[in-house]
Amino acid sequence: MLRFVLLAAAAFAVMEVASYVLHRFVFHGPLWKIHRTHHDPAHGHGEGVEWNDLFSVGFGALSVGLIWAGRADPLASTAFPLGVGIAVYGLLYFVLHDLYAHGRLGPKKTTVAAAQAVKRAHGRHHQSLSKEGQEPYGLFLFPPWMGRRFERTRDRVA
Repeated sequence: MLRFVLLAAAAFAVMEVASYVLHRFVFHGPLWKIHRTHHDPAHGHGEGVEWNDLFSVGFGALSVGLIWAGRADPLASTAFPLGVGIAVYGLLYFVLHDLYAHGRLGPKKTTVAAAQAVKRAHGRHHQSLSKEGQEPYGLFLFPPWMGRRFERTRDRVA
């Protein structure tokens, strides 16, 4: 059981690093045309499904595939706990990022300080509508000052 928990936790941690790298160098790089729908309200942000949601579908498919591959013996499998770790990351990402930080499906409030810090840090990233964006590119790992209150201003770069 300890092996299961350690593998799932490792997958969760790897997902944050992978999310940073992919977001910074791929989503804000060659796949910007898809990811832009998440940054620019004029491209559908907050109004149902956006093209950027395809990335979540891809991560979800990876998670389900790993869980499926290890389903015969979940505790002895390496794939199953890795899939679970990715799924837990995805669930927290959905709740903190999509529902809370972006208010998809309606505005949400919380008194949890850590969630508020994540929302503020992510808000800094969305200050810019340009491809260059702002830090942080991950969701959970950011310098503490980024989670503090700030005056939000947005540019309107085309």
